[in-house]
Amino acid sequence: MSIETWLAFLVACWIISLSPGAGAVASMASGMNYGFARGYWNALGLQLALLLQIAVVAAGVGALLATSALAFALIKWFGVGYLLYLAFRQWRAPTREMSLEPRPIGRPLSLVLRGFVINISNPKAIVFILAVLPQFIDPGRPLLMQYLLMALTMVTVDLVVMAGYTGLAAKAMRLLDSPRQQRLLNRSFAVMYGIASGLLATVRRV
Repeated sequence: MSIETWLAFLVACWIISLSPGAGAVASMASGMNYGFARGYWNALGLQLALLLQIAVVAAGVGALLATSALAFALIKWFGVGYLLYLAFRQWRAPTREMSLEPRPIGRPLSLVLRGFVINISNPKAIVFILAVLPQFIDPGRPLLMQYLLMALTMVTVDLVVMAGYTGLAAKAMRLLDSPRQQRLLNRSFAVMYGIASGLLATVRRV
């Protein structure tokens, strides 16, 4: 992969990562609920799923998923259901007195798993990666090193972007000192999860 091709891919990664989606909503919700240090574990789960998706595409399995209506539907509707579940939990999330009660601890493994499930349950992501990555591949050079470079680039960019989403939400939460404000923000994130679920439900194979 030439430096020019990599720079073009880097720009594409920034555009993809900055586009609002379920991962961004989950990062903001985690930052709001647990603070940056704990909430950022969610971003690690997102990246683990992304690496698995890239590995699936690199191994050629992504093409099979893209042509299997049943596999696509099963993964999609699982993702829709999971996002609705997160919306329900966020809607009912309790408020707390910021000056007296610390943030919930948040188990790192649970946050990693949540991020992983959110990303891995989006079949469109694999189809998207299948469509985009080959455009930047130089068939005359070793494929493994190129896929590794692209995986490293995508993960690094996404970690930076999700750090921004998580950090902004964590900072905003410190400014919310009334139960009414917290409840409004919780329900706003619940609606965003619901919208992400609805968007995923409309996805069709291409």
